[in-house]
Amino acid sequence: MDVSSSSQQTPVESGGTPLEKAVDVQEKQVEKIIESATEQSKQTNAQKTGIGNSLNLIG
Repeated sequence: MDVSSSSQQTPVESGGTPLEKAVDVQEKQVEKIIESATEQSKQTNAQKTGIGNSLNLIG
């Protein structure tokens, strides 16, 4: 899981407080983490069942 701080500076839109922007950034980071965890879970399940990236051909 790669959690790194972004160095991008985005201007604060009119009507948006810095707190709202920080919450928005955190929500996007959490979504990325959840997507990553979901993908890892799918890969793990595929390996357990012998379906997916590594097929169990031995038997």
